[in-house]
Amino acid sequence: MARKEEARYVCSACGHVALSLLGRCSQCGAWGSFERERIPGSGTSLRAPRREGSGILRKSQAGAVLLRDVSSGGRISSGLDEMDRVLGGGWMPGGVTLLAGEPGIGKSTLLLQICGAMAEVGKRVLYVSGEESLSQVAERARRLGAVSEEMELVASDDPSLFLEGVEQYALVVVDSVQSMRSAEAETWPGTPTQVRAVTQACIDAAKGTNVPLVLVGHVTKDGQIAGPKLLEHMVDTVLSFSGEHASSHRLLRASKNRFGATDELGVFEMAQKGLLPVADPGRIFWSGLQDDVSGVARTVVLEGTRPFVAEVQALACQTPYPYPKRTTRGVELNRAQLLLAVLEKRCGLSSRSSDVFVNVAGGLQIRDPAADLALCAALASSMLDRALEGRCCFLGEVGLAGEVRPCGRVAGRLREAARLGFTRALVSRREAKDLECEMEVVRVGSLTETLRAVLP
Repeated sequence: MARKEEARYVCSACGHVALSLLGRCSQCGAWGSFERERIPGSGTSLRAPRREGSGILRKSQAGAVLLRDVSSGGRISSGLDEMDRVLGGGWMPGGVTLLAGEPGIGKSTLLLQICGAMAEVGKRVLYVSGEESLSQVAERARRLGAVSEEMELVASDDPSLFLEGVEQYALVVVDSVQSMRSAEAETWPGTPTQVRAVTQACIDAAKGTNVPLVLVGHVTKDGQIAGPKLLEHMVDTVLSFSGEHASSHRLLRASKNRFGATDELGVFEMAQKGLLPVADPGRIFWSGLQDDVSGVARTVVLEGTRPFVAEVQALACQTPYPYPKRTTRGVELNRAQLLLAVLEKRCGLSSRSSDVFVNVAGGLQIRDPAADLALCAALASSMLDRALEGRCCFLGEVGLAGEVRPCGRVAGRLREAARLGFTRALVSRREAKDLECEMEVVRVGSLTETLRAVLP
């Protein structure tokens, strides 16, 4: 006798599983996020059936093969240098990439341009739209100049219709994974069950044909990728496309990449004709103004192999409240509070009666510890209300003892600073002695020594 099918409930926000319907998720705190999911009884297999030819080993699923007998395909260029930089050299054959970003940030525009660039060099590509009609996609493609005889469009939300015959394409784009509906799941599109089923079908097709496939993903109001967390584990690469809506610049990062590094950064500028690579990204986060204003310091941070000049701004003012406020943008709040404590303990600069605000110009998010010295200099400059030299940059990590530690690849940072017109740089005393640079290099050993050199 067939067993009765049981049901479970999955949170659409975080993927948490519960045996009964809950109003609020105990894992992430979301309200009304549980979706009913039917699961077969213990008498049936829980494993979804695979299509013929899917999986990594095709002919002999039970046997092993010698590593030397397995050929690795070469990279496939996307046609955009910034995208290839983030991917690690281009699309990997059979790789599945998830591209996520806020609505209207330019995900579809970027992928249409990539499809157009690949089609121009004779590569056949397929763009699948589950949210827009063919005429809407075609109108955008014409505006971007991405019209080619090698580019095909499909408007469908059924993976079984467009995954057949994908081996004839050099790239397949599915926009978006949350709008697709698989016949193997009996829930609405976008639910965790549907997202898993659609993603697994796309992965099977990509691995079975060695065709790179791109999935467009939505994000929640908190900036997280919508759907179960398992989605990010299933794919090979997770790309994040971000930027301020008030700014024309867009940033492309990889939070997961099985085939390359995750610290590279792609920089684009949104123009009338679409997304254009930024010719000199080292200047986009720095205005170039040399006006001496208190609370402003410059540093050079690394995003992958690229150096960027970052402008760190700090503002300290007396607070009328018993508990001073600490606000940061572009810098971790805990890091700023830690450095404020170091300034008070090691340099005698107290901020207990001041509200402190920290900002990184241009919307850049700084994770590089080499920016510590610049942040401390900006905070001290604002608290003392004395301006720093405009053409001076600060490179170094600050420890709890107030010591200035060396940073990685300082020679490349100094070359970039000199190229952009800086004439003086403060670095750690423990940096290499043979630094060749076209500007004055001042070596400091502690935070106190740094402040004496720039705020005498």
